[in-house]
This record gives sequence, C-alpha cells and structure tokens, in this order.
Amino acid sequence: MSRRILQGVVVSDACDKTVIVRVERRVMHPIYKKFITRSKKYAAHDEDNRWRVGDLVRIEESRPISKRKHWVVLGASEEVGGRRSSAAEHTAQEAGEAVGGSA
Repeated sequence: MSRRILQGVVVSDACDKTVIVRVERRVMHPIYKKFITRSKKYAAHDEDNRWRVGDLVRIEESRPISKRKHWVVLGASEEVGGRRSSAAEHTAQEAGEAVGGSA
C-alpha cells in the first residue's frame, strides 16, 4: 500500500523535532452545493528542526514515531504562494542581512 503525501503550511514549530502542519481541502456542501474549506492539523517529524512557521511543506505518512506523530516532512513544496518555500532560502536571507548589516 502506498503512503499518502499531503501538502500544507507549518503553523507551529515550538516542539523539538516536530512541526504542526495544517492541511486544507475543499469539499462541496451536501445541501447548498458551495465549496467549503476544511482543514486538519498533523504533527510531523522534522529531524533537523529545519522548518519554520509559514513554510509550505509536503508530509508523508510513516510508521508511528510517537503517540500523535505518524507523519514525516519530505521537504518544501514547489508551489510558492507568497510564502517561503524552504528554510534554506530563509537562512540565505538571514546571512545576506547579516553581511549587509555589518557593512
């Protein structure tokens, strides 16, 4: 059986090696036939504490890592909708600000 892969936004990075990812999906209301946005939050394993709040990431289903954690962060999603797509870009921006700030 294949593992599910979902895409979402990191909403919390307070825990060590864990991020909380909000995944949104659109469903049609059974009576009014309008689309409604439903969201669910997943705890995902982030080994290097690389991802920050606002990052758009992909998560993959995995074996149970802890009581609530059954997902692993694969990496940044390719879509960039006004959000940072990876922590590498963020660290590059910080490095640029540090160099520019000292000059």
